[in-house]
Amino acid sequence: MIDLTAAISASAASPAEAAPDITITVHGTPAPQGSKRHVGNGVMVESSKKVKPWRQDVKAAALAAMEARSTVLYGGIGQVSLVRLTGAVALDITFTFTRPKSHYRTGRNAHLLRDAAPVRPIGYPDASKILRSTEDALTEAGVWEDDSRVVDVSVAKRYALEGPDTLHVPGAVIRIWALTPQAVTHG
Repeated sequence: MIDLTAAISASAASPAEAAPDITITVHGTPAPQGSKRHVGNGVMVESSKKVKPWRQDVKAAALAAMEARSTVLYGGIGQVSLVRLTGAVALDITFTFTRPKSHYRTGRNAHLLRDAAPVRPIGYPDASKILRSTEDALTEAGVWEDDSRVVDVSVAKRYALEGPDTLHVPGAVIRIWALTPQAVTHG
């Protein structure tokens, strides 16, 4: 894992600035964006039908967070447009998944985990592919100009309510820090 604390501290003028510039909470099932399949005549479509709903959930949550941030910074979005990050940014995402029923015992011990149940979600989807779909949705929402602005990334996959930044339902907690001064623009 990348040490975001060091990167953020190096760019922050004071400890108060180390707080994320934008925090986004997304409810929905994280879906990977990866392989595409050919459907004919040069047309390619996503292999997973879950990508579009996930990206819509991320975009809606991002727009709400950006609107709230603009309201706090400038007294309302009626006066200025949504705030977009333009410089280098650090990104920290914790994806939350529902633990499968197969991880639990049966009968009167159905509330207990099996000894062989993994502590973390080690299976599908790949962290890199859910990161890709999430970054693309954040770009589409206008959080930043392009996901190439992300220079530091920390990604975690966790089960619901098992650790910091996990939700009680599937989704993600996304924190974004501007790493350069004057990294915000209106537009």
